[in-house]
Amino acid sequence: MEHTEPEKQQLILKEYGKNIQRLVAHVTGIEDREKRTQSAYTVIEIIKQLNPSVKAENDQKLWDDIYIMSDFQLDVDGPFPMPEKELLGKKPLPVGYPKGEVKFKHYGRNIEKLIEKAIEIENDEDQEAAIIYIGQLMRSFHSTWNRDNFDDGIILDDIKTLSKGKLHIDLEKVRENALFESNTRRDFKIPHVEEEHSKNKRPVQHKKSNHRNNGHNNKKRRN
Repeated sequence: MEHTEPEKQQLILKEYGKNIQRLVAHVTGIEDREKRTQSAYTVIEIIKQLNPSVKAENDQKLWDDIYIMSDFQLDVDGPFPMPEKELLGKKPLPVGYPKGEVKFKHYGRNIEKLIEKAIEIENDEDQEAAIIYIGQLMRSFHSTWNRDNFDDGIILDDIKTLSKGKLHIDLEKVRENALFESNTRRDFKIPHVEEEHSKNKRPVQHKKSNHRNNGHNNKKRRN
């Protein structure tokens, strides 16, 4: 028991096991630097052979690991520099989260960003196209929360609230043309895209009929 307890304390990276740990300790104690370096390369190859799953690992990670197993005492001419000991176990920087509360959580922050972009559109037709597109998205999101007593006026009021009154579209126009319905989205085209499409669209040329129906052409040609 007295012999095994220190070994457990020396096992730094458990995924490699005791034998690799002992090899690294032996290589670290070799006095000749060139021989020590060659032995370190051998340890890396042994790790790859004993652990097929680590073959896909980056070689730098394997070198970092044997440096760590040597308690940063392995002094060799390796392909990668020894990592800084201070970075080991250092907590990662906190992930920044967007600040500000979402006004309507069932729509999400992306809808608010789309509305901000729509406000910046100067062309009235393009801005109306953006409002219709946003309204369709908002309707689809809203329907997942409340399927009963739904009205396009709710969506329009929410657009006005989120845009602070800067985005407008006639409610009757929305209702009559079902502009916020998802099934009308495929029939709707943004104005500048529609214009470009019409320019590229060539007029259809009707092919002349190969059948001759006139009476004077029904007769066979004589030689």
